[in-house]
Amino acid sequence: MRAKRPLPDVDRLRQRLRGDGPLADMPTLADYLTGWLGHLNVDANTIGGYESIARVHLIPHLGEIPLDKLRTSHVRDMFAAIGRRNDEILAARTNSDPAVRQSVAGVRPTGPARRQRIRACLRKAINDALADELIVGSNPATLVKTPSDRPLPIVWEDERVQRWKDTGKVPGPVMVWTDAQVVDFLDYAAQHAPDLHPMWHYMAYRGPRRGEACGLRDSEVRLHRRETTINNQIATHGYTPVQKPPKSRAGNRDVALDTDTVKVLTAYKARRAQWQLAAGPAWPDTGLFFVRPDGQPWHPNAVTQRFRRLVRKAGYRRSACTTCATAPPPSPSTPASTSRSSPTNSATPPPP
Repeated sequence: MRAKRPLPDVDRLRQRLRGDGPLADMPTLADYLTGWLGHLNVDANTIGGYESIARVHLIPHLGEIPLDKLRTSHVRDMFAAIGRRNDEILAARTNSDPAVRQSVAGVRPTGPARRQRIRACLRKAINDALADELIVGSNPATLVKTPSDRPLPIVWEDERVQRWKDTGKVPGPVMVWTDAQVVDFLDYAAQHAPDLHPMWHYMAYRGPRRGEACGLRDSEVRLHRRETTINNQIATHGYTPVQKPPKSRAGNRDVALDTDTVKVLTAYKARRAQWQLAAGPAWPDTGLFFVRPDGQPWHPNAVTQRFRRLVRKAGYRRSACTTCATAPPPSPSTPASTSRSSPTNSATPPPP
């Protein structure tokens, strides 16, 4: 009344009282997100992702809007602005002016997957506000659709390989090796990366993710029963490796082993025992099955980097893939398979 402003709506005051929220002014989305992030009880990596999304996208575009005034049109406008910024980045990259190109050096467009995560973060924040009865109504983030043009995988059939050799063009962004191509790569890896070959063999033949293979516990490998148990993984928070359980309950699972994989892992255990004997008391007790020659755990990013270097060394086309499941096909000069059968699931193993 002193400010000569309209009196607040009675029903809105009742709703705020039930939710123990502020009676005077509704917080802006920026204020709410700041407090919301500080009270989240989720994985640290998830919190880091939410903080990045809030800082880079949500607060700059929507931060000044009161929480109860956020509408679907505001969310659509945010994604439209992100799309325009993407166009500006792509145009600047092809500009003839070096200074303009330099202005976007290292700047990446916000892709479809990132936009999906932005929407998911906003939806989660608003759902929590609804659950706390800070606001009433529907969640505007659920009513906005973001593009989801996730590419379908394409198998490196012989005809596609020949076309790639003739033109240098990859048929699609996600290419999958055939079982014979995976075997050829593993034979090459056995000669040029014997310390990582057993892990790659296990991933290609049995399908665990990269972090699950790096975090496979020694106590969960039962070669005499031809099985392993996935109940641990090494994830990266930024670049820091962190051991933790799989993300979902379904991720905790038993994995049966085929005869070839048992042979490879048995030979690896013997080689690992030699490493441990040579290291003596300096050998660390990590409790992990796959370790570096010095006994230290494998960093998931190091496994990917080694794979990419091996791909280049072998003369394969350079790729942004992270496993042999999505890499270009092995070079014709790769030695043929000697003793292993083809993996039964190499055409569609899950990404790490």
